[in-house]
Amino acid sequence: MEITYTILLSAFLIALLMGAAANKTNFCTMGAISDWVNMNNGGRLGAWFFAIAIAVIGLTLLESFALINTNEAIPPYRTPQFSWLRYVLGGMFFGIGMTLASGCGNKTLVNIGGGSLKSLMVLMMIGLTSYSMTKTSFYELTFYPLISATTVDLTTLGIPHQSLHHLIGADNDCTSRWVIGLTLGLILLLMALRFKHFRTHWKNPLGGAAVGLAVVAGWWISGGPLGQEWVSTVEWMDVRPAAVGVQSYTFINPMGDAVAWLNSPAQLQLVTFGIVALFGIISGSFIAAVLSKKFQLTWFKDKTDFIKHVIGAILMGIGGILAMGCTIGQAITGISTLSIGSIMVFASIVFGATLTMKIQYYQMFYEDEDDSGFGAILLSVLADMNCLPNRMRKLDQP
Repeated sequence: MEITYTILLSAFLIALLMGAAANKTNFCTMGAISDWVNMNNGGRLGAWFFAIAIAVIGLTLLESFALINTNEAIPPYRTPQFSWLRYVLGGMFFGIGMTLASGCGNKTLVNIGGGSLKSLMVLMMIGLTSYSMTKTSFYELTFYPLISATTVDLTTLGIPHQSLHHLIGADNDCTSRWVIGLTLGLILLLMALRFKHFRTHWKNPLGGAAVGLAVVAGWWISGGPLGQEWVSTVEWMDVRPAAVGVQSYTFINPMGDAVAWLNSPAQLQLVTFGIVALFGIISGSFIAAVLSKKFQLTWFKDKTDFIKHVIGAILMGIGGILAMGCTIGQAITGISTLSIGSIMVFASIVFGATLTMKIQYYQMFYEDEDDSGFGAILLSVLADMNCLPNRMRKLDQP
């Protein structure tokens, strides 16, 4: 078990540093979308792009030099089972949920470290929902029939994995991985640098770099020489630790795993890379909050605020499992593998969050108007987002 303890301790320490950096720099993916949509401020969105760029370039280099292989990663980002509806539906659910719950999975953990008791409630609800989706028959009874019916098996098309470099069918897999990975990383880096608020506020590059490097370090720990020794060692154990394999940071599924472990806390083999990462983020954020004298206990403002966060947490739990990740687990860790599904999840999360934010803004602006029902607001928002022709708009733009 010594090798397992080493892996888990390393995962915890890296997550601790990531949590401290996220607290100090206010790295927040939901906040990034909010700043961009509501204030045309791209600082934190640039930080998100920067994190993705670092993760993509870092993993590209590791794989190009055959130091790691993520084809069989946990979760299976490159699975040939292309469940496009799962990615779109899960991403939208998650985007809506994180907006209602005031932050994604990572931000929820960071807020808990800073003293937010309502984020602790959100964590509990996400954990229970994630547990229901993965450890009970809820998913099979509700989503599986539709998801399986719309899943495309790429192997029937001669495509072994759903990554960009496999989809183009290049003869030299290593060269295509190198070229596409570095090109995508450079594009994301240039997109980040386009935002003035990213370039001129040191916290944004620092936060993005911390998260991106943590994801690369997670891949290296679990899939490099130490990770390979980990896999070969546990293969001969009578009682194997859970979720052993190549992986990096993601938070929604581990919240469900944490619930399963807490049901039997004596079974230490249930403690996973993801579970220790949860504690690492919270611990790092707590240390940063205390040192900066910003630790403060907070609770819900009122009953409406409580209900909104509970609904958001449930949607994040369902969406995060459907999408196989969150704004970190798919939109950074997953995209670093060049997975098409991860890119779809990222786009769907942004769409769901943007839609929800605009609806909330319209509701606030037109709260005293009799003709501003939800249907009228939804049509107007979709017209704003160029998803419907402007003639279908029911309300003037605020």
